[in-house]
Amino acid sequence: MLVLCSGNIFRSPFAAAVLERELERRGAGAVRVESAGFTAPGRASPPHAIAAAARHGIDLAGHSSQLVVAALARAADLIVVMEELQARSICERFGRSPRDVLLLGDLDPLPATSRAIEDPVEQDAAVCERVYARIERCVGELVRALVRH
Repeated sequence: MLVLCSGNIFRSPFAAAVLERELERRGAGAVRVESAGFTAPGRASPPHAIAAAARHGIDLAGHSSQLVVAALARAADLIVVMEELQARSICERFGRSPRDVLLLGDLDPLPATSRAIEDPVEQDAAVCERVYARIERCVGELVRALVRH
């Protein structure tokens, strides 16, 4: 499974880590989960992202952004994205079928004003916290759908 966002420093590394944790809790820890982005590999998550993730039990301190490449995009059984543009990009650039791509925000059990998961880049810690809470809710729904027991 591949989780994507723009820069792979806020949303996708957090979502991938929550996904791994929840799959492990449900006995499906053998599922491989990776995260990547469309820009600038080799960057660390910002300090406020690391702090917000830690409040959710996730350690992003050692994270380094990874660029999505053809081999990564083609190897994934399911690609989870944060925005519709990312879904279109993964299909157009790497030949993936739309049925292999999931917009994570579509799984939010709470009413939402947008299908997209907001990008907290260049925003304050409160936005990051709100985004991480939404990602955690959506990932919970995804894991429930994937692991039916």
